[in-house]
Amino acid sequence: MRKLLAGVGLLLLTSWQLMAQNNKSITGSVNNENGERLANATVRVENPVTHYAVSASSTKDGSFNVAKLPDNGPYNIIVSMIGYETDTLEGNTIPSSGVLTITLTMKLKATSLEDVVVTGYGRSSKRNLIASVTSVPAEEMNVGVLSSPAQMLQGKVAGLNITRSGNPNARPAVLLRGPSTLRTDDGAQEPFYVIDGVPDASPDLVSPDDIASIDILKDASATAIYGARAANGIIMITTKKAKAGQVRVAYNGYIASERVSNRIDMLTGQEFRNYMTSINRSLLPQYDDGSNTDWQDEVQRDGFSHNHNISFSGGSATSNFAASINYLENQGVMKGSALEKITARLSVETRALNDRLKLGLSFLNNTDNKDNIPSQVFGSMINYVPTVGVKNAAGKYNEDVAISWYNPVAYIDNNIDRTKDRKTLINGFAELKLLPFLKYTLSLAAQNHQEDRNLYFNSISMLAPGANGMARRSTYENNKKVLESYFNFDKGFGRHYVQALAGYSWQEDRRGDGFGVRTQNFTTDDLTYNNLYFSNPPNGTVLFDNTGISTLRLISFYGRVNYQFDDRFLFQASLRRDGSSAFGMNNRWGYFPAFSAGWRISKERFMDNVTFIDDLKLRAGYGATGNSLGFPSLIAVYRYDRTGTFYLNGAMANAFGIVQNSNPNLKWEKTATSNIGIDASFLKGRLTATMDYYIKETSDLIATYTVSNTQYVNESLIANVGKIRNTGFEFAVNATPVQSKSFTWKSSFNISTNKNKVVSLSNDVLAVTEFLTAYVGGKGQSGIPKQVLREGYPIGTFNTWHYAGKNQAGLSTFLFADGSVKAAQPTIADHMILGNAQPKFIYGWNNSFTYRNLDLNIFVRGVSGNKILNSTLASLNSPAVTSNPPSNVPQYTIDEGDQVADLFTNLLSDRYIESGSYLRLDNATLGYSLPVKSQYIRKLRLYASVNNAFVITKYRGIDPEINMGGIEPGIDNNNFYPKTRSFIFGVNVIF
Repeated sequence: MRKLLAGVGLLLLTSWQLMAQNNKSITGSVNNENGERLANATVRVENPVTHYAVSASSTKDGSFNVAKLPDNGPYNIIVSMIGYETDTLEGNTIPSSGVLTITLTMKLKATSLEDVVVTGYGRSSKRNLIASVTSVPAEEMNVGVLSSPAQMLQGKVAGLNITRSGNPNARPAVLLRGPSTLRTDDGAQEPFYVIDGVPDASPDLVSPDDIASIDILKDASATAIYGARAANGIIMITTKKAKAGQVRVAYNGYIASERVSNRIDMLTGQEFRNYMTSINRSLLPQYDDGSNTDWQDEVQRDGFSHNHNISFSGGSATSNFAASINYLENQGVMKGSALEKITARLSVETRALNDRLKLGLSFLNNTDNKDNIPSQVFGSMINYVPTVGVKNAAGKYNEDVAISWYNPVAYIDNNIDRTKDRKTLINGFAELKLLPFLKYTLSLAAQNHQEDRNLYFNSISMLAPGANGMARRSTYENNKKVLESYFNFDKGFGRHYVQALAGYSWQEDRRGDGFGVRTQNFTTDDLTYNNLYFSNPPNGTVLFDNTGISTLRLISFYGRVNYQFDDRFLFQASLRRDGSSAFGMNNRWGYFPAFSAGWRISKERFMDNVTFIDDLKLRAGYGATGNSLGFPSLIAVYRYDRTGTFYLNGAMANAFGIVQNSNPNLKWEKTATSNIGIDASFLKGRLTATMDYYIKETSDLIATYTVSNTQYVNESLIANVGKIRNTGFEFAVNATPVQSKSFTWKSSFNISTNKNKVVSLSNDVLAVTEFLTAYVGGKGQSGIPKQVLREGYPIGTFNTWHYAGKNQAGLSTFLFADGSVKAAQPTIADHMILGNAQPKFIYGWNNSFTYRNLDLNIFVRGVSGNKILNSTLASLNSPAVTSNPPSNVPQYTIDEGDQVADLFTNLLSDRYIESGSYLRLDNATLGYSLPVKSQYIRKLRLYASVNNAFVITKYRGIDPEINMGGIEPGIDNNNFYPKTRSFIFGVNVIF
């Protein structure tokens, strides 16, 4: 009996102990930063040693209780909630009482109205913005084989039009709210970049994996604080920073296979022979060796790319650091083209004087090694006859310079074009809190850019026939120094809230420090460009680049005031005064003001019972900005250059003279923007929308005009004359249609329109009716323009012949200026306006789905209403194939039934002006986050992605995404590097 009682007692004691062990709990509340309780937050408790994990949700009053934990820990507590940043508290041990009470504070996420947006010399919450600004966090940016931050934004921002080819070495063309200048040099049409507060920094310095967010400042209310460089908008890049008390190591990498997504359908070797027979033509023996060569296959390949990013960050209560290195190798799909990109970043910040002083130092470095191929390859690979092989029986390339018959493979094999591009940015700043509401910031930055280019055309190169090897080497260095000094005031007074900014900026750019030299006649090709000493140049064949060193200085004073009353009425005013050494003596200083106001309608009493609207704000603004981007420092003064040679002391010497007139009245191009917009948030942030309407007018356009040489030394003058207007509408919506414990669907859509018009090109002194552009060329069409800049029409207006179809004889006919229709070649006098390259609207639609550990993202984008001049197809469509040398024929010629007797099939008429509209499945990504049970790995995600999966279009060229930059947009002219389709496999690991 005693043994039985003892056994029962032992059993009860053990059960009690087990119950006690399993009765440990972690309890508390979940709050926002204002101390308000948050319901429906997920609190997950994990033991990193035993891998035990359990979750709970906060109740209506924000409290939570995770009970029946098996031991005292340690435990990691992870709190997450839609619209808020996920936070992790590590190493929590339950005390002997068995209950750990803790308060969890959550910060609003980037998608919320309270998110901090970078606005230029300061920050603002999204809900208090009274300017047109779009913020894109890292998780919403494009993924893929990317070499530029701009590519990450393609299709993501209303009003931002980005076009790019498949060339790994080419920068995309970026236009925000339409073109607003006639200049194209050195990024004159592109937005102004600011990286971590450093203005005019190169975006090449930042790798995609190091970017935390990108803010796009669109209207003058937001951009005018940058004055003379802000007419095309501002792109603010913020890099990732370390979090206090957290050490993190991360690796992001992928491998990718890229292939040409589309190609022009040309005749095969046998099809071409049959075609020649059908038109009663024969091939000379040298043009038919029995081969069946696909020249597009010969110069193209499946490219392999891989990218690796390793980052390391950490911080304490007073200091933090972040470091990363990124390596990208991208084989182009055209043989001979490639990019190797190495980017490094280091940033350190520390606080002192009881957090009143913050010091920071950052270092960014990027090195690009680029291999390029001659542009002639693109036209040659589709023109070359398929009835010959790459080489003849003697092992020599099938080509003949005497008759301009150039082999596309030889273009690649016999020519080298390599560039090493190095950029470095060092920035140091000090931030001193003088008073609780007053802060002073001093920033110093230095940026260095060095470009080394090496070319070698070997002894059999058709690019340098008879030179017996030609080499060119050049090295140039550009240096930029920037100083920013400013005060920030930030204080509330009851129902009043005031922010103020006052500052000074100084910048100096020194450009063109270097030289270039060309020589020829090498004993051997083996050394290529590596030792110019081995050349044996004939007299007069050693040539030096005609370049010079120039220095440009910019000095600025700026200020801004923001005022809020009762969180209902918001006002902002800013003014910047810029001075530039580039402009004329009479106009070196300019003023750039901006004003905006906002009304938070949702705060009015009549909205108290409208519970489904979280925030509703009406805003309007007006401001003026300038465009000094791309200006040489000597644009407004007399400039001397070599004008010829003369006989001096028995030898020929260089003669110098004035090659550019002085214009002391030359000044900035000025852009005035009016913007009205509405921001709205519904259903507790699950639906947000933004709408904007803008009028952007640029005056004092800078262009070159013909003047009388009785008044000026030269017959051309660079002057301010014209005016361009852009008007448009933008709409963006973000929604979370489904949000459950295991499944989430988020969707975002944006669409924008823009109408561009050249308002004027003349004034009382300088007058011109139009500027003729786009001298595309073609058989019998040399010197004939195909676009026009004309008052009342947009940039990129096609001005060419109207195709009237075929007559009864099957010959191409055209409409002449006198109204007649003839089967003859028209003249320039018969040109007429036939559409333009500007799109009517652009759009993007992104959908992301998350189910437990699976995530799927689908992104489509498109363009509608634009036209493309398909000059490539026109040049190919010559049914009457010449015999010496012959050119291949596209399948299009066969399908159209064009006759040999028709000599005008290739004329650049509106027969070849095609719709450029398209819908593209730009990206589809499927990822899986593995349930990691390791104390060393916090996150492990694997993903597969396809870029450019398909495109729906009626365009008959390689791809409708034709470059929209410059003043000759929308022309496909035998120079399009094929777009690629990428298949990517990647991994994201956080340790």
